[in-house]
Amino acid sequence: MPHIAIQLSGPRHAERQQQISQAIAQLTQDILGKRPEVIAIAFTQVAAQDWWIAGQTLEELGQSAFQLDISITDETNTKAEKARYLQAVYDTMAGLMPKLHPVSYVHLIDARAAAYGYGGKTQEYRYHHG
Repeated sequence: MPHIAIQLSGPRHAERQQQISQAIAQLTQDILGKRPEVIAIAFTQVAAQDWWIAGQTLEELGQSAFQLDISITDETNTKAEKARYLQAVYDTMAGLMPKLHPVSYVHLIDARAAAYGYGGKTQEYRYHHG
């Protein structure tokens, strides 16, 4: 059950968002073992002139960037799985984003089971009542 928030630089591009959504959902299933019916993805666009890296805007650099934050229940994935996921997400995004800047972040947020959930139930509750 991850919630995934993706910030993309540049103008909204519906086809690219569809490609990214499908690819990230698949990686999330394949590498982290998350069920597709509870993967939620939200996009935010940031203008290239509003995204700064090392004192320059992406517009000045002529590059693109992304940040992906994924909330997962703590202790449900190994360090190796997380490392594989981070690399796979970056590699996938590099294939979908034009001139991707290497300072594009992936953040796996390990949320405590008692402090995270959906549908009004915590993951802790689901664990004990599943």
